[in-house]
Amino acid sequence: MRLPEKPPIEIILQPFQRFAHQEAAGGVVLFLATVTALVWANSPWSEGYFAYLQGNLDVGAGPFRTSHSIHHWINDALMAIFFFVMGMEIKRELLVGELRNPRTAALPIAAACGGVMFPALIYFAVNHGLPTVRGWAIPTATDIAFSLGVLALLGSRVPVGLKIFLAALAIVDDLIAVIIIAVFYSAGLSVPALISTVVWYAAAWALNILGVRRPIAYALVGIGLWVSVLNSGIHATIAGVLLASAIPARSRLDSTTFVADAQESLHRFADSAEPGSRLIRSGDALEALHLLERRIEQVQAPLLRFEHALHSWVSFGIMPLFALANAGVRFVGDQQLSILQPAAIGTALGLLLGKPSGIMLASWLATRAGLGALPENVDWRQLHGVSWLAGIGFTMALFVAELSFPGHGLLDSVKIAIVGASVLAGSVGTFLLLRARASH
Repeated sequence: MRLPEKPPIEIILQPFQRFAHQEAAGGVVLFLATVTALVWANSPWSEGYFAYLQGNLDVGAGPFRTSHSIHHWINDALMAIFFFVMGMEIKRELLVGELRNPRTAALPIAAACGGVMFPALIYFAVNHGLPTVRGWAIPTATDIAFSLGVLALLGSRVPVGLKIFLAALAIVDDLIAVIIIAVFYSAGLSVPALISTVVWYAAAWALNILGVRRPIAYALVGIGLWVSVLNSGIHATIAGVLLASAIPARSRLDSTTFVADAQESLHRFADSAEPGSRLIRSGDALEALHLLERRIEQVQAPLLRFEHALHSWVSFGIMPLFALANAGVRFVGDQQLSILQPAAIGTALGLLLGKPSGIMLASWLATRAGLGALPENVDWRQLHGVSWLAGIGFTMALFVAELSFPGHGLLDSVKIAIVGASVLAGSVGTFLLLRARASH
């Protein structure tokens, strides 16, 4: 059968669509945004860069109007959407993914716990007794976009089991990071706002229980939940994770019913539509298409549908925008930045030494105890390489750094340590994986 010709716009956009569907694409765009921020912040136009981020943006009208800096809107509002998608990924992994099977999940869970504990201990040891000890969580999380992007660029030279292991480890890492932010980076809790948060969260679950599946309903409840969390003293991005936990994960139709209904709709369309025509004139054909469209929507769980719809916006919009707003630091300024600050040293050592040593030791203990086993076709040398990739802490490390030292003079030093350590960890991990592959 001859396929219809593509319209010109599809031909024009096809290379970009192919790029967007590649695993490494999100990491590439994030990298470009980071480089842009660093170049811009150290260019003759740097004053404009910082002034723009601190400029106010008014949202709403009348009594509902609020004003915050653009930097604040990115970190507190847009990143809530990032945490919403991350929360849905965590829920999906727990229900149907690698974390569903305790035996399969044991190794990445153990590795993630070791990869959180060791960097935190190293940072704590370097900063013990200092005010900067507050930043102990900065080197604990893995940047899933960058780390998986590096693995994707290595292609078939990396076994599939290794990619699954790193993805599961990063998901657990993110879950621990969410708990850390909620517990340790909350201050001045407001009881009325907390009560309002509980009410909005209950409303989200009520939508789930009542069978509501429309995105707009969850979006409206999500806005109310975000405002309540923002005013409660808990960081506003946690609202995204709370809302994600309430999104329905089951489809309304089972697969057998869907196949039967879809076949019936297609038969009705074939009987009613005019053969060879690109214009649908028959009412029965249109009704058959509408029914098929409804069945396709019903067979998809809202969790998967929402995640799929938002994933590209997060990967190619929100995360690069976050990097653009937070990665820009001056390497030379009015006051010489020092990467020898204890906070910067603790961050760099946590990512470069704590991550790989914690992951490898925890993995070894888990396999020795019989709790888990190495993924298929994966050896310890390859796991060692991936443990270094887990030291790419970029997005979450920058985010926790902003929470730890808001407006503090040493924040730029910590950011330089994060970027430098992440680049070095990624380079070492890539080298180790290529060397492990060459020796096979």
